[in-house]
Amino acid sequence: MDEEALKLRALDLGFDTVGVCDAKPAPHHDFYKRWLARGHHGTMDYLESHLPLKEHPENLLPGVRSVIAVTLNYNQPNPPQPGRPRIARYALGRDYHKVLRGKLKALSRWIEEAHPGAQCRPCVDSAPIFERDYANLAGLGWFGKNTMLIDSHRGSWFFIGVLLTTVPFEADAPAVGGCGTCTRCIEACPTGAIVFEDGRWQIDARRCVSYLTIEHRGEIHTDTHGWTFGCDVCQEVCPFNQPRESQPLRAAMTREPDFQPRHSWPSLAEVAELDEGKWEELTQGSAIRRTRLDGMRRNARVNVRQEKA
Repeated sequence: MDEEALKLRALDLGFDTVGVCDAKPAPHHDFYKRWLARGHHGTMDYLESHLPLKEHPENLLPGVRSVIAVTLNYNQPNPPQPGRPRIARYALGRDYHKVLRGKLKALSRWIEEAHPGAQCRPCVDSAPIFERDYANLAGLGWFGKNTMLIDSHRGSWFFIGVLLTTVPFEADAPAVGGCGTCTRCIEACPTGAIVFEDGRWQIDARRCVSYLTIEHRGEIHTDTHGWTFGCDVCQEVCPFNQPRESQPLRAAMTREPDFQPRHSWPSLAEVAELDEGKWEELTQGSAIRRTRLDGMRRNARVNVRQEKA
């Protein structure tokens, strides 16, 4: 089984792009340590506890030889609806962890059948690994000023998954590219969360609307600019996410049925008073559960106050 067959299988499973890199130490591990030391992670203390594991994929899968990186588009129309919750596009449908992990497990089985004794480990976001580092090394995109991984042909509306394997596959060349002089995401960020420190652009989570509406516990004292769960502003303004005749894949809509909205949400006033039963109904199998019921009610109350202001 060669790399071409591997990639064809990944595409058959529904992924949009796939690449391979050697299992090696994460290039941004030291930078990440400094980012944590500056407190840019806010109250996400679990990121510090994961730090030793993130240094090398070997810590997650002993004997790992290759990292297979994949992407899956989640883009879809998401206009604001006054009086209704505004939710980031990635969370409109089924929990992406479940969707990507299912496809990666299928790819794992395919590899293990072809290589008896081989081991694989799927990783989707919650695993302590630098997905963007390895996706970059595998040729799937480069780092934008908003810290998103950007594919020059497709933009950044995609999830990243990685599959660690003890099978040595031939590595692809790393992706190259850049934002040039463009600063649209920096200027558009409603809370100034994209900052330049330590020689590069990075996110100060303490200012980020996504962090405040999802990970932060306690009251919110910052204007969330109408967002109830997450924020898409830095991607919405990115030139690589705008339609372009010469790049037909830019701003393309997702082909994954599981990412389509599962239902419409009640009004903000109703969400601010949600009970446990309705919350369970609305968020079953959804990434929105990350913010918890208290967090979602809090976010809706903030939205209601800001709409009245």
